[in-house]
Amino acid sequence: MADYLINVFLDDAKMKKIEAAGLADKIIDLNGKKAVQVEMSAKEQKKLIKGFTDLTFDANNACELPAEATDKLLGIIADMKTLDVMKFAIMKLYNPLAGKAPRSAQR
Repeated sequence: MADYLINVFLDDAKMKKIEAAGLADKIIDLNGKKAVQVEMSAKEQKKLIKGFTDLTFDANNACELPAEATDKLLGIIADMKTLDVMKFAIMKLYNPLAGKAPRSAQR
């Protein structure tokens, strides 16, 4: 069992992407909605919280990413054809320099 989960809720188009990736057996029913759950470690969760400060986790340590990040994650899942993508996806989702002013070169 993973430390944390990302819930990716699926509409018809997203469900087709998951099915095309051969992951139809990973689709679950979550509170009446179809979803897949992507596992992540505590370290990856800390990075996501830094990148998305408004993330909230439920009692099952699961969260839902903003729409743009969800679309990126879904694209990675479809390309890699697995839900075990966080080691790669964290680099695409987490920008450690977001919101920081550029530093000028010190001489």
